[in-house]
Amino acid sequence: MHSLLKVIPLYKNEDQLIKKASRNNREAQRQLYEMFAPRMLSVCRYYIRDVHQAEEVMLNGFLKVFTHIRSFRNEGSFEGWIRRIMVREAISFARRQKKIEFSTDQVENYQQQTVDAVDMEVDEIQLLIDELPEGYKLVFVMYAIEGYKHHEIAETLNISVGTSKSQLFKARRMLQEKIKRINKVRHGTT
Repeated sequence: MHSLLKVIPLYKNEDQLIKKASRNNREAQRQLYEMFAPRMLSVCRYYIRDVHQAEEVMLNGFLKVFTHIRSFRNEGSFEGWIRRIMVREAISFARRQKKIEFSTDQVENYQQQTVDAVDMEVDEIQLLIDELPEGYKLVFVMYAIEGYKHHEIAETLNISVGTSKSQLFKARRMLQEKIKRINKVRHGTT
């Protein structure tokens, strides 16, 4: 028995939407926004504690996306291109809100810190990241979540590679200490 399968496209043709959006087609822009907004809000939320401010940053980021969409050259993914815009917007917002300070004391031995957060929900981990000093948080999110290399972080934040490594080490150490305390309370070992 031979059956015909009807293929239903689950996603709009992204390339066509990008072309239409670059010609200021509002419907295509809306569809791209709806396709990427939830993920981009998560990106902004990594950097910004308040969800309403994160939404504002995301909206400003999408304004830049649609203003500069013609500059997208199909080199890499469209989502990655949007994501870089969101990261830059979030960092700019953080700079405008408060002076970002990076501790200058260098750590000589950057031993790999592991963070054992197996029993924790994503929201709990995000709250712990939110509690980090701003410099630690920016470097941690850029490195551990976004996958930037230290030289890229240094260039983006206008700091040295050594400062980037130091901030990451300290952020990981601080997160590990907080998680250990939470695990002790949960497991009754305090």
